Amino acid sequence: MRILITGGAGFIGSALVRHLVQEVGAEVLTLDKLTYAGTLSSLRAVEQAPNHRFLRADICDRRAVAAALDDFKPDRIYHLAAESHVDRSLDGPADFISTNIVGTYTLLECARQYWLGLDGARKSGFRFLHVSTDEVYGSLGADDGLFTEQTAYDPSSPYSASKAASDHLVTSWHRSYGFPALISNCSNNYGPYHFPEKLIPLTILNAVHGKELPVYGNGTNVRDWLYVEDHARALHLIGSEGRLGEKYNVGGRNERRNIDVVTSICRILDRVRPGTRPHESLITYVTDRPGHDFRYAIDATRLEQELGWRAQETFETGIEKTVLWYLDNDWWWRPLRETVYAGTRLGTAVNAA
Repeated sequence: MRILITGGAGFIGSALVRHLVQEVGAEVLTLDKLTYAGTLSSLRAVEQAPNHRFLRADICDRRAVAAALDDFKPDRIYHLAAESHVDRSLDGPADFISTNIVGTYTLLECARQYWLGLDGARKSGFRFLHVSTDEVYGSLGADDGLFTEQTAYDPSSPYSASKAASDHLVTSWHRSYGFPALISNCSNNYGPYHFPEKLIPLTILNAVHGKELPVYGNGTNVRDWLYVEDHARALHLIGSEGRLGEKYNVGGRNERRNIDVVTSICRILDRVRPGTRPHESLITYVTDRPGHDFRYAIDATRLEQELGWRAQETFETGIEKTVLWYLDNDWWWRPLRETVYAGTRLGTAVNAA
């Protein structure tokens, strides 16, 4: 099995690469542009593996993508390359339009031409999995149930709008051209190798350094948290056994308010790395994010019943593993904090305007 993974040096992508290379034994080509959030250090565990290779390339570069397909000859493509941080999309939406929409279009066209050139069993067995987000569905109220695969799209940010557009492209390529594609939409991921700008790693690292722990608004926004290694297992299962043309929601069934996520981290740190005062004293409420969706919650019934997937981590077990990983692996995050992202707030340009 030969699998090309776009965005494989990012957070979710690198978890999938490690799973496929180390656990599944697939031949994997990681294609990544290595923007600020993509780092080869996330692939250190597989850098010497004979069944893994890396190619630095941009999915918007049609010539490079076509050459990679022609050379590697994948049986599957798992498409994870994307700009993915809401706050950054508020400050600079152009990169999100380029990568998430134009890049997905470019990749689809290259993959379609490659697929058309395959023969027999290789053509009938080829698959393209587009990895997306629950944010395309918009916002749920406190009592509005769960996102299903039939929930109408209602994106609120440039990030989620660009991902919604890319989802529609993939669906239309399947319906118009018979291209063998399917889509997954996941809830908020967390775990090792998560870039420090996101809520959980930012909270851990700020707390370790005695810095303020910023919480948007009153902290009552709700997210469904999914441990990244559970997500990687789900993606391989969907790519292997999912029905073409369908969507599969992936969620951890772990809804938590943002403030409860932060206090959970504080309690773990109070136990394993106590300071002179409780870490919760560092919590600071800040002006809310513009257009901040109130609640996300995934109904993963289709994935669970059709394909037999179950999340192995509860939020309690997963967050404990995550905190301990960051405490034990400063070799990974320290260079990022020192040279790429020091923990300052993003997404403020719209307020300034």
